[in-house]
Amino acid sequence: MTETTTQETAEIPHGYPRPQLVRSDWVSLNGVWDFAIDHDGLTTQPGQITWSASIRVPFSPETEASGIGDTGFYRAVWYRRWFEQPRFEGSKRLILHFGAVDYRATIWVNGSEMCTHEGGYAPFSVDITDVLRNKDSLESEGLDEIIVRAEDDPADLAKPRGKQDWQLEPHAIWYPRTTGIWQTVWMEVVPATFIESIYWTANLERWEIGMEVRVGGFVPEGACLAVRMEGADQLLANDTYSLVAGEVNRRIALSDPGIDDYRNVLLWSPSSPTVIDVQLELRDKTGQVIDRVKSYTALRSIGTQGDRFVLNGRPIVLRLVLDQGYWPKTGLTAPNDEAFLQDILLVKALGFNGVRKHQKIEDPRFLYWADHLGLMVWEEMPSAYRYTIPSIERVTTQWIEILNRDRSHPCIVTWVPFNESWGVPDLPDSPAQRHYVQALYYLTKTIDPTRLVIGNDGWESVATDIIGIHDYDDRPERMAKRYGMEDLAQLLTSGRPGGRMLLLGDPMATRPPIVLTEFGGIAVTDSMKKTWGYSTSQTAAQLLEKYTALMATVRDLPSLAGFCYTQFTDTYQEANGLVYADRTPKAPLEDFARATTGRHPEQDVTADLEWRKRIMDLQRRRTTG
Repeated sequence: MTETTTQETAEIPHGYPRPQLVRSDWVSLNGVWDFAIDHDGLTTQPGQITWSASIRVPFSPETEASGIGDTGFYRAVWYRRWFEQPRFEGSKRLILHFGAVDYRATIWVNGSEMCTHEGGYAPFSVDITDVLRNKDSLESEGLDEIIVRAEDDPADLAKPRGKQDWQLEPHAIWYPRTTGIWQTVWMEVVPATFIESIYWTANLERWEIGMEVRVGGFVPEGACLAVRMEGADQLLANDTYSLVAGEVNRRIALSDPGIDDYRNVLLWSPSSPTVIDVQLELRDKTGQVIDRVKSYTALRSIGTQGDRFVLNGRPIVLRLVLDQGYWPKTGLTAPNDEAFLQDILLVKALGFNGVRKHQKIEDPRFLYWADHLGLMVWEEMPSAYRYTIPSIERVTTQWIEILNRDRSHPCIVTWVPFNESWGVPDLPDSPAQRHYVQALYYLTKTIDPTRLVIGNDGWESVATDIIGIHDYDDRPERMAKRYGMEDLAQLLTSGRPGGRMLLLGDPMATRPPIVLTEFGGIAVTDSMKKTWGYSTSQTAAQLLEKYTALMATVRDLPSLAGFCYTQFTDTYQEANGLVYADRTPKAPLEDFARATTGRHPEQDVTADLEWRKRIMDLQRRRTTG
């Protein structure tokens, strides 16, 4: 039997897997699966496999939580799960979903090969209705079989792999590999005509929400889409739209209250994350409901004004922290949904208003909580480390899938296709590699023109909306001099933080905002084990002292539009987090927050109480539906 759940009683470890398109009739397939490792990756057919172990999905076999804990080299892994068909009648369909499988997945259901998907960070789905067994069959007691083969060459540097190490043991800033299934596997029953995808686009200038809805299956003549929007305790829209070629593309105008105090209530921001709840009903020409889903969006704008980052038309200082998104026993996969919530609360308690998700495409559940709790997110493509034609194709294809998965989340404010010239190592001398970075910059702006894009974060910018600089100098006085206004022009044209030029080609006519997107990295040394950091402190008290001095310099530099401190948590051998890997703070949270913001936390007691109340309300909504 599978573990069955509905939206109203979501108790599976990772919550509803696709939070912006919620349908009530779904089944989680997380749990125990049969498992086998194929070290050479030579086996290609399920009938050749000997099932030798069990694994707990969705944790990768490298992790302790999976029950396998094998961090060695192997090229392929196999999974098998029997499931009982959920009840559905007539022309309805059963869709099988995978949140993420690293790296190349092939799926069989009841012996039939259904699909293959390449890419370890994007979801994929397949309709399995036509290969389901007859419920009256005596074979395997009427259960159906899913088999998954995940091929993942540990030495392949030409595929997007982020922080997954290619050496046997993690070294420097790279971590254990993640092989196979690492996000939720689930099924849902859909009608023969169903809402397939939803994309939201906010337009603050016009005070409207753009909506793109695509309908799958056979679309009956006269079908329409009813949309109801509610936010800030008021009904914002309640309209019906005709389908054209199976789509609805509309701009939904909201009533502009005119006065800033009333406008601000509806705007999304870290201090006031107002979310607009949406119910969509697909109806036939008689008005009967064919399909019903829930979604959400928000009204906000992202941009720049001169040298400032701007949210909702107002400058806001970016106070970000680098977040690698690993947990001690579960690797890239959060141990449960509450872990996402706890991380976001910790980040906010440390005084930050955003995270730079580093070399990881995070689970949509994290984005759900960031949307609702008010945390800005920079989303960064996991790097490949070789520049080849196959690598270009892989990165580009998967980046498009990721943009389409996440471009409706209000919390995401910046896209980052490349980091530190990884995968494009010869940018200064190779026009082709510069064109590659420029191509992904403009491709991203084409798919999503509403957000900022950093073509290559860290240095060697050739196309960017923000100049991101990585500088791990641990001397505050040198940082103050380097980023002082009088030295800024020289810094941008000839300075080399990290040994790299910041800009390639002619200086920009209009300088974008500058953000110190990596700095700090202060580790607390441990004589009992190998630890790594960009600089060190002997005790947690010394870490706080150094952090306070460094932040006092960086946060007050008028040349910077913001900063991103390295890093949030200790991660494997990297001991440069503000909190330990188990999320225990290394110093009192209020002391860190005071250093991060320059304010005493008690000054924000009213906002803090409202924030805590909102968290409690969200938790109640989650348990009661």
